[in-house]
Amino acid sequence: MLARDVEARFEALDAFLIEQQGLWRPRPFTHLQLPWETQHPELAQWLRQRSLADAERCHNHPYDLPAPAPFAPLAAQALQLSAVDRLPAHALAPARHRLNVDVPGRKWQQIEAFGTALNFAETPTHWLDWCAGKGHLGRRLLQPGQQLTCFEYDPALIASGQALSDHHGLPAAHRLQDVMADVSIRADHTPVALHACGDLHVRLLQLASAAGCKQLALAPCCYNRISADHYQALSRVGRASRLQLSVDDLGLPLSETVTAGNRVRQQRDTSMARRLGFDLLQRQLRGRDEYLPTPSLPAHWLDKPFADYCRELASLKGFSTGEQAWAALEAHGWRRLAHVRNLELVRALFRRPLEMWLVLDRALFLADQGYNVEIGRFCEPTLTPRNLMVLAERD
Repeated sequence: MLARDVEARFEALDAFLIEQQGLWRPRPFTHLQLPWETQHPELAQWLRQRSLADAERCHNHPYDLPAPAPFAPLAAQALQLSAVDRLPAHALAPARHRLNVDVPGRKWQQIEAFGTALNFAETPTHWLDWCAGKGHLGRRLLQPGQQLTCFEYDPALIASGQALSDHHGLPAAHRLQDVMADVSIRADHTPVALHACGDLHVRLLQLASAAGCKQLALAPCCYNRISADHYQALSRVGRASRLQLSVDDLGLPLSETVTAGNRVRQQRDTSMARRLGFDLLQRQLRGRDEYLPTPSLPAHWLDKPFADYCRELASLKGFSTGEQAWAALEAHGWRRLAHVRNLELVRALFRRPLEMWLVLDRALFLADQGYNVEIGRFCEPTLTPRNLMVLAERD
């Protein structure tokens, strides 16, 4: 998607998300009954009669679900508005011998895909790997005659990264840097960021454009990792939008999972089913028909008997349970988990449109700063669902 198309697409997405916010804002996990169910009873009933396994099968591909209206037209509109081409691939120079040692396979594939999608009119002279970790991305991009600076906050990662760069004899400086504090970016830097979270990649856009960097590339991630209570739009067009996004809203694009193994999925499902059983209990005991937020719990809590789990969680929240029909409550939690997962398929239609809205806001911000901007996919979603990339270059 080229710059001239970005504003029109953003405004179409903006209108779609505002018009349909009654469908994607309410979270089935926190509502016994969703507000939209009275408007679309046939759809709600159809989803509620499906099993947990049914929901799992179409979690990543909800658009083809043969659900009652208005599901199909919403799915078609969501697909159309969030469609984006794969960025053209350009051959990277072969990686140095054993450069991928210490890099998990999936991460290395993401780095390769990111690198092949980079296409700047001018060859970079000094890469800046932003929130670099050990600097694997920067090292892969580095070519003879170029330099590399890696900014990272974790001293252990900096030490490991510098050792790896030194081992390969590369001109790389790994620097301890809180990127949310005072940062020195030079105009000759070419910043790159692969999956820097929330405020961290927003900070990069602001600093790089202010420093006069001629080119940059990023694949955003974790839009909800922000310090503010609500999203602060970056671009001129974004700031004019009536769409106000909470931190919870910003988590919607991240709800797609493609990498979890069976053990992780079972642990996740058990945790959610227990929380949903506890949710019914706390509504009854407290006499308040509303969701009660509970803290994140260590995995070993799932080894406790369900009764002990509920008693101790209630104690953390300042009330006691007494004796209950624990087996019935636990069974309720699993039934409700099936309802939640299937009702979530409506929200799933809006995962990509909301993510595209957020990425386009970043692209429009860069356009406001005088950049030519291109947006596209740098890999398939099976490699990472966070596969959108922004390329920006000034004439």
